[in-house]
Amino acid sequence: MKKRKLGNTDLVVNPLCLGANVFGWTINEKSSFEILDVFFASGYNFIDTADVYSRWASGIGGESETIIGKWMKQIKNRDKMIIATKVGMDMGEGPNISKKYILKMVDNSLRRLQTDYIDLYQTHVDDNITPVEETLEAYHELVKAGKVRWIGASNLSPKKLQDFLEASAKNNFPRYETFQPLYNLYDREVFEKELEPICHENNVSVINYYSLAAGFLTGKYRSEADLSKSVRGAKAKNYLNERGLSILKVLDEVAKEYETTCGNIAIAWLNSKPSIGAPIASATSIAQLKDILFASRLQLKPETLKKLDEVSEWK
Repeated sequence: MKKRKLGNTDLVVNPLCLGANVFGWTINEKSSFEILDVFFASGYNFIDTADVYSRWASGIGGESETIIGKWMKQIKNRDKMIIATKVGMDMGEGPNISKKYILKMVDNSLRRLQTDYIDLYQTHVDDNITPVEETLEAYHELVKAGKVRWIGASNLSPKKLQDFLEASAKNNFPRYETFQPLYNLYDREVFEKELEPICHENNVSVINYYSLAAGFLTGKYRSEADLSKSVRGAKAKNYLNERGLSILKVLDEVAKEYETTCGNIAIAWLNSKPSIGAPIASATSIAQLKDILFASRLQLKPETLKKLDEVSEWK
């Protein structure tokens, strides 16, 4: 399994990032610790969270960061982990990436994570108000202070991502070294058509979310009757159409050939893409975790990749 360097950073990771959005939401602290233990013991070190996880369930937010912080303190492995968290999503007063807000919220994240630095601090969403220079100035101060090592972004429009990169170069500010888009075997068009060229041209590593399309690409949801199988099942409804079912059919065939699961094939397909640094995938059980860890090591043959490309093409 070949490790990958993220952008122009010194962050080197295995081709899988553990999504911590489920910590404190669909799994409790004890189960989260068990998953983190196996993840770390398996030689992986890259975790993605956010200050807003899981405000939608608790009304507060910060639960995921708190669990990760407690776990790292217990294991005493902070120096061996690469922790990515995010700022800017609605925490009660709407989206905000102003300098004042970022400088306040970073201290809350550091406290919950029980650390004095964040490896990768990411703009979670654009507030469509704050000038890009102001946001970058905040990150510049945080990097100088040693609170943040590198920065990244998520959910930006192609134009705004380009604006940020140009402003960083012009003002000698830190630049986004990673980008988190929605990208998977089904959701391809927006990223490949508009965002991937920018990332490729600027050596920005992609750590995509929804790698398994809300679980749809695992084959768990094949009809509307299946949506009640999980609290996240409703999000898979958008994929229950002719194109989605055609993709599942090919995934079934390929999974049988490789003697593995549909989800593993979907993640292996992502890892075959040159722009991908590490797909983000979450797990709510040790079995699920071992599955996605195996997927990060799975190599697909060129003819397999061609088959998957063709059934999911958007052109």
